[in-house]
Amino acid sequence: MSAPKDRINTIARHLQTNADQLSTSSIPKKRESLLKWNGWGYKDSKFEFDEKNHMFSFTGERYRIGSQNLPLFSQWVESALGVDLKKRFYSQSESEALDLPKPIVNEQLMNDLLKTSIAHSFDPSDRLFRSHGHTLHEIFTLRGDRFKRVPDLVVWTKCHEEVVTIVKLATDYDVVVIPFGGGTSVSGALQCPENENRMIISLDTSQMNRVLWVDHQNLTAHIESGIFGQDLERELAKHGLCTGHEPDSYEFSSLGGWVATRASGMKKNIYGNIEDLLVHVKMVTPKGTVERNCQVPRISSGPDIHHFILGSEGTLGVITEVTLKVRPQPECQKYGSIIFPDFETGVKFMREVARHQLKPASVRLMDNEQFIFGQALKPGAASILQSIVDGFKKFYVTKVKGFDVNHMCVSTLLMEGNKEVSVVFVVMIKTLTYPSIVQDVERLEERIIAIAEQLGGMSAGEENGRRGYLLTFVIAYIRDLGLDYGVVSESFETSVPWDRCLDLCRNVKERLRNEVKKYVTSKPALITCRVTQTYDAGACVYFYFAFNYQDGIAGGDPVHVYETIESSARDEIIASGGSISHHHGVGKIRKQWLEQTVSNVGLGMLKAVKQYVDPSNIFANGNLMS
Repeated sequence: MSAPKDRINTIARHLQTNADQLSTSSIPKKRESLLKWNGWGYKDSKFEFDEKNHMFSFTGERYRIGSQNLPLFSQWVESALGVDLKKRFYSQSESEALDLPKPIVNEQLMNDLLKTSIAHSFDPSDRLFRSHGHTLHEIFTLRGDRFKRVPDLVVWTKCHEEVVTIVKLATDYDVVVIPFGGGTSVSGALQCPENENRMIISLDTSQMNRVLWVDHQNLTAHIESGIFGQDLERELAKHGLCTGHEPDSYEFSSLGGWVATRASGMKKNIYGNIEDLLVHVKMVTPKGTVERNCQVPRISSGPDIHHFILGSEGTLGVITEVTLKVRPQPECQKYGSIIFPDFETGVKFMREVARHQLKPASVRLMDNEQFIFGQALKPGAASILQSIVDGFKKFYVTKVKGFDVNHMCVSTLLMEGNKEVSVVFVVMIKTLTYPSIVQDVERLEERIIAIAEQLGGMSAGEENGRRGYLLTFVIAYIRDLGLDYGVVSESFETSVPWDRCLDLCRNVKERLRNEVKKYVTSKPALITCRVTQTYDAGACVYFYFAFNYQDGIAGGDPVHVYETIESSARDEIIASGGSISHHHGVGKIRKQWLEQTVSNVGLGMLKAVKQYVDPSNIFANGNLMS
């Protein structure tokens, strides 16, 4: 039966996007007003180049580097990447990017949706904002091209029950749903499949952002999935608690996204990865809501259904509520840094720290290229060498002068715990009671530095560690700057056993160098890595790769060339004993390696779960498997 004429007219009015209607909309807009539409992060935070003084600065006050001149950075950009700072590439305007395909509208679904109070929009700016994540391909497209397929409708659910409503409507009327949290995906997970002819709904969970309860006795908290990391920590701090889960994207990424991608945070050594923090999760599927009937620390009930949800990447349903382990906020937080004569020594240090079961909240080792890059982001110095000398001046005369600046590397540390710990035995009616035993930060630092010194490294001070750690949040802004000057760049990661860590780093760097020579002949490329997470059995390694296409490249399309080279690097990673991913997930850009990773039978098991839970492929984002 066709929809009544007045309903069709109402739908048509929703498709209009004139300013008067938008100004009276109840649709949440706050996040979009703060963030860039075609790049990473906040609108008021970016690298700017002053042509007159030939100097970069970083705008805004959100980061420690903000509102400071960076006299060395232009030198680094010109030498490391061969950039001509007079040759700039400009993004298309937002109004040009908003020339989107006309939305596909399922009138039956809209009839029923209009009977609810669920906020929704056909506004092109709402649709565009939720049509992508943050891969190089997606951001490059935003700057100068069009997505062939974008969501047709955006809905903002405020609670679990509203998600149930949307998923039921979508199932009843054969409409696609793509969950959207923080939009920080770097795996192509949010892009709409180009051949999808059904109506696509982007279900934005950002209004599901409440901490529903906190249990101090069991140290757990029950939280809606749309809350962003920094907001979650701010709310828990009111109770004297924290999760400690701090991925590089935690300012903008959501709790539900962490679960859906099996995320890892910078402080996982003491707080754990998301699977270690997870106590309970609720997810809405086309078959109904899936959850366990109790919130216990461990349960032997066959295969863990949580592991169907962790890493499911929006293919099975919408995560709505999560119970996490929480901890009291640490009494003490201290940064540190250690310099080593070369990367090989640094990797040995990282291995020994893990072997001795030492638990700094974060310990990361940067290779020489990243070490030099970090110095280039220091304000004030006249040269890279002077920056290094000033940064380590109290050690320079006796020790640093013996290190080769072209090979030295640095490890940054963050330690959390108590300033001093003692164990007290209290006898109470034949019962021994122990106070909570947490890390003694001073003792921990002493033991870590002792290991470093045995290997030929040395402490380089707290300030260098603080800068190195906090610069993590600024590095993501550099890719947008690169695109302004004809540089394409991206990061990708893996995990690897300790005995293969050095070989993998060498092999992948060499593969990138050889591949880039096929396409880029006149400009240098940046190829660098860091060891960023440690485990008993191995480590996570991050690679950063960039090249300059200002003068053109063989193959023409710089993004296609980049993706071709990165695919070769991923082949090399797997051949060297590394994993398909450590925490970025699979999405669309890595699913070609999934069968090789989990076996044909394993992939068949995943497909069987998908077929049972979502037989009509309502959650048709195309992630993980075709």
